[in-house]
Amino acid sequence: MPAHARVANIGPRERGRRLRFGLAAGIFSLVAAVLLIVSEVSPRWRFALFVPLFLAALGYFQARDKT
Repeated sequence: MPAHARVANIGPRERGRRLRFGLAAGIFSLVAAVLLIVSEVSPRWRFALFVPLFLAALGYFQARDKT
């Protein structure tokens, strides 16, 4: 077996679930960013978007890589 070969450890159902979670977190982040910008909140509060953006990326990449 080649060193670069990956073995999926989750099924299609779980991959779909992680992808949906990633998309939901991404949409939430986008809406929150727009609301923070429109309401002219201090730019420091935008750093709080790191958490949902990280979760969005995590869900997407886990679904894509089947891990």
